[in-house]
Amino acid sequence: MTTTHETSTMKKAYRRLVPFLFILLIVNYLDRVNVGFAALTMNKELGLSATAFGLGAGVFFVAYALFEVPANAMLSRIGARLWIGIIMIAWGLASCGMAFIHGETSFYVLRFIVGAAEAGFMPGVIAYLATWFPVRYRARANAGVVVATALASAIGSPLSGFLLKWTDGVMGMSGWRWMFIYEAIPAVLLGFVVFWWLTDSPRQAAWLDAGERDWLVKELDAERRQLAATESMTLRQVLALPRVWTLSALFSCFLSALYGVLLWAPQIVKSLGALNDIEVGLLGSLPFCCAAIAMVMIARRSDRVNERRLHVAAAMGVGGIALLLSAYAPNPYLAFVLLCVAAAGIWGSLGVFWSMTSTFLAGPSAALGIAVINTLAQVGGFVGPTSVGFIKDHTGNFSLALAVLAGFALLASLIAWLLDDSGQRNVVTQIAPGAKAAGKAGA
Repeated sequence: MTTTHETSTMKKAYRRLVPFLFILLIVNYLDRVNVGFAALTMNKELGLSATAFGLGAGVFFVAYALFEVPANAMLSRIGARLWIGIIMIAWGLASCGMAFIHGETSFYVLRFIVGAAEAGFMPGVIAYLATWFPVRYRARANAGVVVATALASAIGSPLSGFLLKWTDGVMGMSGWRWMFIYEAIPAVLLGFVVFWWLTDSPRQAAWLDAGERDWLVKELDAERRQLAATESMTLRQVLALPRVWTLSALFSCFLSALYGVLLWAPQIVKSLGALNDIEVGLLGSLPFCCAAIAMVMIARRSDRVNERRLHVAAAMGVGGIALLLSAYAPNPYLAFVLLCVAAAGIWGSLGVFWSMTSTFLAGPSAALGIAVINTLAQVGGFVGPTSVGFIKDHTGNFSLALAVLAGFALLASLIAWLLDDSGQRNVVTQIAPGAKAAGKAGA
């Protein structure tokens, strides 16, 4: 009976939540990284240098980091359904505003606003999945959603290339301006759909049978009891955990490599030959298709063997080596193939990494911990794109910049390799005495 409930419950939860959250994240990443495609024509029109564009791309992550922890605290307070919907509507409107920038200052300001509006969405989704999927199902569920970060670029590349070309000049506006408008509309519309579709917790899931609800609630409660001492940690206690800082350092290096490639990919692909915007879009989608396939395959294997650390280390290692070789490949064709391998390795570790962040804290503390890790790591989101722009301006090409990004990927691999597998147990041991003392004081 338990086996039957387990199978049916997980299938229903996966089908109900993962595809929908996947679509939301597609829209999220499309609005986050379409500035890379806009740069193909926007930079020249506005007179933005590579350094200015890199700084503007990086400013997003400054705002993201500043507002992320407060955003996730709000999610725990008012519920995922309401808060995720509000976030989507807000960032959609802000992203639409990117169509009306007119110089460096307005570019920086709007990118900051978009970053502030999006803060809390991604870690909020990961924390939300942790309230629905037991640990042994979590990497697959995470990967089923975060694979959108790769497919958003695979879909967005040809879509953005098409919009740049075919909307250029409509009503006297440049194609990149229309691209921002059209790609922001789905976020606003889906924000209202969220209010109706998402369910805050398994106990409220009318779309599960009573037996299925009972099984899932008991399963998650059993896991939560193992981490009960960590459920009500303060921000100061979370920040005192060495594992939080280690995972933050790992993810910071990861984001440096990921966003450095992601936001500059259209210009990197265009530098390989005389390609128009549509050709850049179609060709630029291939690395991210490879990334999506790798992400699902690696996550499934990680769940099957119940191992996280070495999967992240191996995937990031392959990605870093391929990116380094791509930087100095003797011809553009080999460079592009290696870029596809690099994307598969770097993105392939993402679903497994997020599973590592939600297995040593419980309840509201899990949402807080994920937000803290993601916030501290946003320095990588700033460093990656900014360093690429700076190096490109001073060297005239992307080779050294890609080599630097490869170094970040390899450092992330090393951190994962050295990560203590007993970290979860150590966290509970560290915090349990304080929790017990607080309980006695309260009594």
